[in-house]
Amino acid sequence: EVQLVESGGGLVQPGGSRRLSCVASGFTFSDAIMSWVRQAPGKGLEWLTGIYSDGDPYFEDSARGRFIPSRDNAKNTLYLHMDSLKPEDTALYYCVVERGGVWPRQYYYRGQGTQVTVSS
Repeated sequence: EVQLVESGGGLVQPGGSRRLSCVASGFTFSDAIMSWVRQAPGKGLEWLTGIYSDGDPYFEDSARGRFIPSRDNAKNTLYLHMDSLKPEDTALYYCVVERGGVWPRQYYYRGQGTQVTVSS
């Protein structure tokens, strides 16, 4: 059974930083494209950034320059480091196992999410 468990969310002040984690199990983590998506209140799912099995990242416009993904294959863990957070970054953040080679992006599996709220 595939499991993705996110953690690290919480209340952050504008301009602050946060690191999210996602512990994966039930599949070969090192072979997977792992990505982060988010959903803000009343909005659709938004792709942010991901990291390929070879360690190369990609970034969508909303994440470029502020969000950095990383992975630790020995720990089956995906991370998202977020800097310069803004109130509009408030959302439920999910890690996903991305399906490669398709557009628009799709995922096979998604975790339950971790809430990030950016507010003073």
